[in-house]
Amino acid sequence: MSTLTLPGTFSLGLVRGAAEIKQFFRLREQVIFTFAFPSLLMVLLGSMLNSSMPGMAITTGQVLAAGMIGSGIVSTSFNSVGIGLAADREAGALKRLRGTPMPAASYFIGKIVLVGATSIAQVVLMSVVGVLLFDLGLPTDPAKLLTALWVFLLGVTSCTLLGIALGSVTKSVSGAVAVANLIYIALQFISGVFVTPITNLPKVMVDIASFFPVKWICQGFRSVFLPAEAASQEMAGTWELPMVALVLTAWCVAGLLLAKLTFRWSNEGK
Repeated sequence: MSTLTLPGTFSLGLVRGAAEIKQFFRLREQVIFTFAFPSLLMVLLGSMLNSSMPGMAITTGQVLAAGMIGSGIVSTSFNSVGIGLAADREAGALKRLRGTPMPAASYFIGKIVLVGATSIAQVVLMSVVGVLLFDLGLPTDPAKLLTALWVFLLGVTSCTLLGIALGSVTKSVSGAVAVANLIYIALQFISGVFVTPITNLPKVMVDIASFFPVKWICQGFRSVFLPAEAASQEMAGTWELPMVALVLTAWCVAGLLLAKLTFRWSNEGK
C-alpha cells in the first residue's frame, strides 16, 4: 500500500509565494501605494533638492535617486510584510493556515517570494524614474551588477524577516501601519536618504543609523548607480562594501531569530 508523500517545506513555500503574489495584485489600492509612494517621494524631493555637486560630475538629485532605489525595497519588504502579516492574523487567515500541513517556515518563504517579485518591480520602476528625470546612469560593469544582486538579496531577506517580526509583535493592522511607517521614515532621514550628501547629517545620527539595514542598503545601491568619485561623499569616504555585506548578513541572521521567536498564528492570549 503506497503512502502519500507531502511536499517539502521549500516546495510549499513556493506554492504559498505564488498565492501571495496573486493576492497582492488583486488589491489595487495596495499595489498603487506600494509602488507609487517611493517613486513620488523621489520625484518631489529630487526636483526640489536637485543641484550640481561642487567639483563632481553628478547632482544631488542623482545621489538621492540612487539611495531611494535602495529604500524602495525596504518599503516593499519591511513595511508591506509587517502590515500584511498583522492583517492576515487579525482576519484569522493565519489561524486557518495553522490547521494545514504548511509549517511556519513555508509561510516565511512565501513572504520572501512575494517581496522578491515586488521588489524587483520596484527597483525597475524607480530606476526608470531616476534615468528619465535625473539622468541617473544605469550600471553596465559586471562588478557593479554583481554588487546590485547581493545587496538586493541580502536587503530583501533581512527586511522581510524583520517585517515578519514587526507584524508578529503588533496587535493590530493599525498598530503595524503606525510602527512600520514611523521606523521607515525615521530611518530614511537619519540614514541620509533624504539628505544628500550624507555628510550633511550630524555624525551621531549616522552612527545610530549604522546599526540598521537601511543605511547600508542605500549605500550599496549608491555604489552601483554612482561613479567611484561619489564615494568621497560617504561618511567613511569609501563605499565600504565589505561592511555592507557584513551588516546585512548579520541582520538576516538576527531577523530570522526574531521572526522565529515572535511569530504567532493568532491574537489569542494577547
